[in-house]
This record gives sequence, C-alpha cells and structure tokens, in this order.
Amino acid sequence: MRERFQRKLDELRDEILKMGGMVEDELKLALNALDQLDTGMARQVYEADVAVNAIRFAIEEKCFELIVTQQPAARDLRAIVAVMNMIIDLERMGDQAKGIAKVIPHIVKHPSQAGQFPELRQMGAIVTGMLRQCMTAFTSRNEELARLVIGQDDQADQLFARVFSQIMKQMASTEHPEKIEAMYEMLRIARELERFGDLATNVAERVIYIVTGKLYELNTDEPE
Repeated sequence: MRERFQRKLDELRDEILKMGGMVEDELKLALNALDQLDTGMARQVYEADVAVNAIRFAIEEKCFELIVTQQPAARDLRAIVAVMNMIIDLERMGDQAKGIAKVIPHIVKHPSQAGQFPELRQMGAIVTGMLRQCMTAFTSRNEELARLVIGQDDQADQLFARVFSQIMKQMASTEHPEKIEAMYEMLRIARELERFGDLATNVAERVIYIVTGKLYELNTDEPE
C-alpha cells in the first residue's frame, strides 16, 4: 500500500512540475509578444492560460482522491495540502501572464512607449527565474533554494518601484490623454510582473512548509 501511495505522490509531483513548466511557457510567450508587439502571439497566451486552468483542476481532483482513498499520514497530508495551495498560486501566475497579453493591443497603438522601460525585461527575467527555481526547490525539497527565491522578490519590487516612479513623473508632465493612457498600460505590465513575483514567493513558502512543517511570511525568519 505504501509503495502504491508513493507512486501516486510521485505522479502528483510530476503534474506540479508540468504545470509549473506550462506557466513558465505562458509567461515567456506573453513577454515575447510584448517585445515584438505581436497581438497574434498575445492571443496564444489566452489559449495557454486555458490549459493551465485545466491542469490546476485536474491536480486538485487528484489531491482530493489521495486524501479520501489513502488516508495519508500527517507528513504526507501536509505535502498534499501544500500542493493544493501551490496550484492556486500557479494558476494565478498564469493570470498575470494573461494580464500582460491583454495590454499588448493597447501598446501596439503607441509603440514608442514599449521600449522606454528596460526594467520590464529585467523583471520578466527575474520572475521567470523565480518560478523555475521554485519548481527545482519543490522537486529536491531544497529549503535553501526556496529561501533564495523569496530573497529575489526584493529585486523585482525595486524594479517595479523604479518603473512606477518614472511613469508617475511622465504622466504628471504631459497633458496628452493618449500618452497618459499608454503609460498607464505600461504600468499595468509592471504590476502584473510584480504580482507574478509575489506569487512565486508564495510557492517558495509552501516548499518550505513541506520541508519543515512551518509556514513563514515573506522576508521573516519567524514561523507564523
């Protein structure tokens, strides 16, 4: 029975990794669509997000099945509950990628705004790496790597603050409604990336919970 249960847990782990890879691909697609101002590519992000949502619910069903049929011990139950929280955050990360795609048709109308903020590309690289490291930490039960992910969120936050400051100054210095609208859309992209990083941090915290049995808040060393 234990061997059968372990196989089910291994299958669940593989499904989580698959979902993480799908979310990473969705974000990369959204960022590429932004770089190229490609509305067709942006529409593909919507399709990718549908697939992410579907696998989230499939994993959730598997978690319920394991709880009901296998009566897992405390440590295994902790891992399953953590996974159920992780897939919610992963699905929301997909929503942030879709949020970027939603903005692209507006940016296409004002292409000169798109290249003004290199910080967005930096943010994209950071949060993509955070997600990838979350999945590695989850697979290897690596608490130290999970904590490194949490630390990287500060970098994304700093870049967001820089973009926010620049955009606010530009919006204050212009009276052209179209330019203001375009800058607002760029701010939306920065906000989606900043939120993506926050959600990656949530996933990292759940990895720590699986390993240690304790929940930690962002940037603190004290258990909740």
